[in-house]
Amino acid sequence: MSQDATVNAGDIARLADVGRAAVSNWRRRYEDFPRPVGGTASSPLFSLPEVEEWLRRNGKLRAVSLGDRIWQRLRASAGDLRLGDLLGQVGAFLLFLSRDPEGWKRLAAEDDPAARLPRLLAKATPDLPVTAGGPRPSGELLRLIAEMAEREGAIETFEFLCERFIEVHSRRLGLTRPDVAGLMIRLAAADAESVLDPACGMGGLLLAAGAPRLLGQDVNHTVAQLAAVRLLLRGRDARIVAGDALRGDGFPGEQVDAVVCDPPFNERAWGHAELVGDPRWAYGVPPRGESELAWVQHCLAHVRPGGLVAILMPSAAAARRSGRRIRSGLLRAGALRAVITLAAAGPDLWLLRRPARGEPLPASILVADATGDLGLAEAAWRAHLAGEDLPDRARAVQIIDLLDDEVDVGPVRHLAFRGSARDYFRVRDRFSAASAALTAALPDLEALPEPAPGWEASVTTVAELAKAGLVTIHHSSLKSMPEPAEHRGGAPGRHRGDREGGGCPGEATGEGGGHRERRLPLLTADDLMAGGRPSGSIPPAAGLVTTRPGDIVVSPATARVVDEGGAVLGPHLSLLRVDRTTIDPDFLAGFLRFSAARTRAHVHSTRVDARRARVPRLPLSGQRLYGRAFRRLLELEDGVRELASAGQALARAGLEGLASGRLRPRGRAQDGEPG
Repeated sequence: MSQDATVNAGDIARLADVGRAAVSNWRRRYEDFPRPVGGTASSPLFSLPEVEEWLRRNGKLRAVSLGDRIWQRLRASAGDLRLGDLLGQVGAFLLFLSRDPEGWKRLAAEDDPAARLPRLLAKATPDLPVTAGGPRPSGELLRLIAEMAEREGAIETFEFLCERFIEVHSRRLGLTRPDVAGLMIRLAAADAESVLDPACGMGGLLLAAGAPRLLGQDVNHTVAQLAAVRLLLRGRDARIVAGDALRGDGFPGEQVDAVVCDPPFNERAWGHAELVGDPRWAYGVPPRGESELAWVQHCLAHVRPGGLVAILMPSAAAARRSGRRIRSGLLRAGALRAVITLAAAGPDLWLLRRPARGEPLPASILVADATGDLGLAEAAWRAHLAGEDLPDRARAVQIIDLLDDEVDVGPVRHLAFRGSARDYFRVRDRFSAASAALTAALPDLEALPEPAPGWEASVTTVAELAKAGLVTIHHSSLKSMPEPAEHRGGAPGRHRGDREGGGCPGEATGEGGGHRERRLPLLTADDLMAGGRPSGSIPPAAGLVTTRPGDIVVSPATARVVDEGGAVLGPHLSLLRVDRTTIDPDFLAGFLRFSAARTRAHVHSTRVDARRARVPRLPLSGQRLYGRAFRRLLELEDGVRELASAGQALARAGLEGLASGRLRPRGRAQDGEPG
């Protein structure tokens, strides 16, 4: 390892398999802990050889994984400022490796495989947006990367390195939460054949899309390169362009079935002066301070008539006076169809539809508040389209009522005072029941001054358990969410979201004509986090992975033992089936949850790495004791989530009831107070 290699506190925590707080504690407690050699006071860098020597001397060094060794060499080779460029080169190499493995074998036999690599990359990866340039990986580093790709796969290798990159540059990278990305795709692009994201970042929204053709653009050339690699490594038909989409549209005249976008907010230097006469401004020239309304019109210009746009917007964009003319134009044309609040501080999700010639204009738009419950957004949108009753915290507002001096389309204004007095007492009962359930869920635990003797020494991993035949691991065969049942075409055939292969043996559902109308329950990552009950459905197909009672389902964020079988695993989920004569499922699930909480790098991650989870070796009776405690803690987590939801609903119902006069405080007013 190069003597110039440096690590930060997070890297040190991974080397020792501890939390970052432990590293901070070591720096305070031990005078011989290595001194920083670079970085800043808030984010110091340390010499890797010095850190490894200190950890080894104090018995705290665990085996350094191949991925960590590669990452440390990348940082030592480029520094943080050029790290993205070097990672883009690594991505291009992995793409070359997957497309021309024989070419790599010939190149690897040379003394310096890095010498001829740029020419080979240019030939093998013409669909990448950025040509080879900047810092290049050494021949030794290329061999390490190829070794990791052979062991774990090119996609897994690159995702691992991307997660590390995001840790370093998290403040500079705008990442769309995966649950929000999934919602946007389901609402606007579930049955789309082509999808565009004109501010694609690292490709999170496009990765969630199941469309056969994907287009993306990003102003950051490095980020555009990383997004392209992530998509192309998965075999997607993707074209990513580097450049400013507002000033230099990468797809002029192109129209797609759906556009999804999470644009930058509050940008004043977006090109207002030079774009005054741009033909995209069909609903009005965006004011200098309304860059978000420029993005809305850019998206509408790129979707076909009748196509949908899902775009995240700051809450203020729904009511700012400077944007009321454009909002009025969107409403009058029937383009703005829904505004849904996703979090108390924003953003809002705007759903738009490009008007088609001759179609009737809608009379109303949907406003909804999905704070704390993204599922409400989807339920409200489906009900609105079908003309059915809307759930609580959703309302269809007549467009004629919005066309006043303010043209305020914010849900917070239009959802006020919608409840009845009975709502308060109904929600109060729900809150009381959730509060009582929390106390019942507390496990009876005792404190120890230090871990029991041999606790840390007698440890195995899920990978070792699988090798011993005690655990069987299955990964979901679905790469994206299937389209909802109400959007299926009339022609029979296998759904685009389904994939063959990868299912549990003997559990693939039938493909015969008699099964075409049947739907199977679909378990998603959001369902797993929310309580484990499937919320979707999917038609039967070959290769689907289905659960049995006692299976452990794992996502990048959590793990849970399912009590009822028969649900199909959704994207980004894995299933662990254990030998229950040797392993208690709740015991193993608890350590998988602990591992997910510690190793999940960022909310955007979709990589399930259950095989690396460390598990103590205990007899079955001891496992069951711990398993019961783990299950109680999971019930506690679920209860806290329900209590928070009920508490928010109770406070909202009380506020609305008091403000509207439907509720009043008990008791008599004192002298001088209003009665």
